[in-house]
Amino acid sequence: MLTKEQKEEVIKDVKLHKDDTGSAAAQIALLSEEIKELLSHLKKHPKDLHSKHGLLKMVIKRKKLLKYLEKTDKKLYSAIIKKVGLKEKA
Repeated sequence: MLTKEQKEEVIKDVKLHKDDTGSAAAQIALLSEEIKELLSHLKKHPKDLHSKHGLLKMVIKRKKLLKYLEKTDKKLYSAIIKKVGLKEKA
């Protein structure tokens, strides 16, 4: 789980305006950080099935947000993909 300071740091790089916390771009960035953190947890504890289930839910949510962003704003989609460090769709 990310702390408040970590969340603010992640959002600072992708926010669209001063008070942005809920845009698709911000949510994708936050989910990506939480996914990275959860992956490191699962490497240490491979039998933690509850966390694995939560990870899958986060990945699906991020995928839906990326799909929405790709439909609505291609430029922002490309920028977020690069900032977060994901691969673009082929």
